[in-house]
Amino acid sequence: MLSDVTTPQDLDDRFREAVGGLVVPTPVRSADGPVRDGTTLTGVRAMELFDAQLTSRHLDLAARWLRSFGEGFYTIGSAGHEGNAAVAAAVRATDPALLHYRSGAFYAARMAQAAAVPALAGDGDRADEAPGTMFGDPIANAARDVLRGIVASVEEPIAGGRHKVFGNAALDIIPTTSTIASHLPRAVGVGFAVERLRRGAANPAARHRAGNQSRLTDARTAAAEARAAWPADAIVVCSFGDASVNHASATAAFNTAGWCDHTGLRIPVLFVCEDNGLGISVRSPDGWVAAALSAKPGIRYFSADGCDLAQAYDVASEAAAWVRRHRRPAVLHLSTVRLMGHAGADAEVAYRPASELQRDLGRDPLIGTAKLIVEAGLATPEQVIARYDAVGWQVRKVAEEVLGEAKLTSAADIVAPLAPRRPVRVSRTVAEAGTWGAGPGAAARAAAFGDRLPEAAGPLTLAQTINAALADGMLDYPGMTVFGEDVAAKGGVYGVTKGLRDRFGASRVFDTLLDETSVLGLGLGAGLGGMLPVPEIQYLAYLHNAEDQLRGEAATMQFFSKGAYRNPMVVRVAGLAYQEGFGGHFHNDNSVAVLRDVPGLVLAVPSRPDDAAPMLRSCLASAAVDGTVCVFLEPIALYHTRDLYAEGDEEWLAPYLGPGGWASGHVPIGRARVYGVGSAEDITIITFGNGVRMSLRAASRLAEEGIGTRVVDLRWLAPLPVADIFREASATGRVLVVDETRRSGGVGEGVVAGLVDAGYVGVVRRVASIDSFVPLGPAAREVLVSEDAITQGARTLLAR
Repeated sequence: MLSDVTTPQDLDDRFREAVGGLVVPTPVRSADGPVRDGTTLTGVRAMELFDAQLTSRHLDLAARWLRSFGEGFYTIGSAGHEGNAAVAAAVRATDPALLHYRSGAFYAARMAQAAAVPALAGDGDRADEAPGTMFGDPIANAARDVLRGIVASVEEPIAGGRHKVFGNAALDIIPTTSTIASHLPRAVGVGFAVERLRRGAANPAARHRAGNQSRLTDARTAAAEARAAWPADAIVVCSFGDASVNHASATAAFNTAGWCDHTGLRIPVLFVCEDNGLGISVRSPDGWVAAALSAKPGIRYFSADGCDLAQAYDVASEAAAWVRRHRRPAVLHLSTVRLMGHAGADAEVAYRPASELQRDLGRDPLIGTAKLIVEAGLATPEQVIARYDAVGWQVRKVAEEVLGEAKLTSAADIVAPLAPRRPVRVSRTVAEAGTWGAGPGAAARAAAFGDRLPEAAGPLTLAQTINAALADGMLDYPGMTVFGEDVAAKGGVYGVTKGLRDRFGASRVFDTLLDETSVLGLGLGAGLGGMLPVPEIQYLAYLHNAEDQLRGEAATMQFFSKGAYRNPMVVRVAGLAYQEGFGGHFHNDNSVAVLRDVPGLVLAVPSRPDDAAPMLRSCLASAAVDGTVCVFLEPIALYHTRDLYAEGDEEWLAPYLGPGGWASGHVPIGRARVYGVGSAEDITIITFGNGVRMSLRAASRLAEEGIGTRVVDLRWLAPLPVADIFREASATGRVLVVDETRRSGGVGEGVVAGLVDAGYVGVVRRVASIDSFVPLGPAAREVLVSEDAITQGARTLLAR
């Protein structure tokens, strides 16, 4: 009689009963031959994979045992999905993999693959362990990795106790979070990077650029060389559950892979859907997953019974070979079952009849593989059960060992890998910009790309300055790519990327399909592959439907891998308000709260041309040196602004300052800029973006009234330049925060909180846009900060 949920005891009893009733046939098969007629799975390989399946099953049982006395913190298991061990066997140990949280047997199988090749195996704390045998160390190694994650041990090899994930840099398993389907767009990006690097290795121009790059500092080459170990014919493996098929992120990934295939771009990704028919308690309608996956244009469809190891292995091998040979995407649809519920004490009887639970028990993949082995004469029922018990005791022993391992106990330790900052190396990297082309390769570089924009060229607008800085970045970082909607032939909606494709070629400056999730996913994967991606999001409002690619994927990579993996990226976003003659809130979005809320993300907002290039160089260098994820938010209304105080004064233009030298080369992350207007020091205005120009104009009017003003341009909204804010605020004791974002959740709240936390004791007042979307036309003026509001706010502050 089943309880509310299929229990470990139910699985154990059913396994022993089913296997005990098997009969060894005569004659028996050779271990080196097929385990049954019509399959390519040999007896030896079946035994190896059975060990991986057993390891995965006993890890699930151990997780529940640990949870029973408060020492286990994660119980989403792989029971019923153990057929994914066949997928690991069908691909290579060097194929990058992004795994579903039920792909435990894949992890165990890959550990065994790596153990067979000592150069690929393990990490430093396993140096004294011999490469495993079929029934040896790989079991303990896989169990140790996974169980350390379950008990949140600091010794866990990828996340260090921050989360239980399947990840291991030595095994080329890229960690993924539990967010449903959010890793699929990244998998497409990794496939893009794998293929781009493969083709680049055979491209004479790319070899030339790589030769020049080798003369750069170690910091500059770190990102480009990060994934040099991926073989040229590697493919990407990405597993997910059936409910994920319906998620927008999955739809975006499939669509992007198919779109690329349709246009002739090669994306060697094998998607693996582990279909147990349920998303927690919600059923996938019969036939829906197969219909949805098989209808994806540009993606080859394969299907197999994931509970039948031989069939799963044959079809997975065929699918992997097809992807590897054709360099095109495919999906492998594995039919599985889910045993022991979704997680923990999931009461399945609330939504599943007992007959269905019994049916799934009958499809237990462990019983299926045991039957395969016994009926081939490779082992007796008694030997199979003995092996089951031996693996179980080995896993339990490891569980007892990891119980006493240390946990994370300080905030400093927890956040250490989140967003490392090495400002001296960043400064040195920027200062050395332009030097890599010197020497024998300089003439060839100049012939290929043309010269840099001369020092002090201009004066230029904000848009022109960003364009010039992007061109310099393309010269300084051979792995840098610029891509997004309309950025190539058109040069961007506002001309910011104009001419870059003609200068650097379509392989480095290219258009994408119109989907922000896919644009960011492409960047995430490209960064993992050693490139320096600079994707563009056409408007800030368009970012919001893809925010999780930054929050849940980009910003978490170093955090959940202790820096073993990183996705350096500089996301250019056109945003903020005050466009005239064009708009509505989709083109005048002033909401940045979600970006400031992402731990570790750098948010830069250049307001003036002479800041834009140095700030962009800092972002590029920080991405290359520290793997930083940066958002470079460009105020649309200031792109082509020329004047400051009066028409024709051209005081919003600036000469272009090239990358060489410490003074002009960059702006340190988290440092503000201060302007003095008037002779006295009566008030400090703290602002950013469009607010800088408005505040300077307002300060000029105040100066005519004898009021002196300090205008502080934050420049960096994350991290906020709190030290600079406090210093400049304390200089006058009167602070006006001019915030073009909204009063609720706006930047101004962070500024005021920073002042309070720093001990500021003066007077502070805010002028902010109201809590509204930005309407079309002149009505926008009614909800946004104005110069008059700034001037009046300053006067009111002084009157107190």
